[in-house]
Amino acid sequence: MDSERFEELVVKAVESLPEEFLERMENIDIVVEDWPTPEQVSSADLEDGNTLLGLYEGIPVTQRSSGYGTVLPDKISIFRGPMEDKCGDNDSMTAEIQRVVRHELAHHFGIGDDRLMELEGEEEE
Repeated sequence: MDSERFEELVVKAVESLPEEFLERMENIDIVVEDWPTPEQVSSADLEDGNTLLGLYEGIPVTQRSSGYGTVLPDKISIFRGPMEDKCGDNDSMTAEIQRVVRHELAHHFGIGDDRLMELEGEEEE
């Protein structure tokens, strides 16, 4: 998939989020990168065999205090290369992009990985 089409799918995934979440997204950039850097992979603390498809870097909304201000935006990176390696077709790529965008945005709102795994398990049932 070319990078332009991939970026379109990321934009659509963000735009498809419920309005209540879109309204509460504060000081955040969502970017597409080809591959994560070694530092990003290291910071993600992945279990063996897992691949970094997306990464949230910033201060979750729930941890911001009155002293929060004039800081660089939080950043959500969606990694095209690992996503292409994982997904076999456009439909699975679209679904995985949507899942990863929701997952990383949940970190922005202060939801940790353990709770996300619970929620994602509930969605599959």
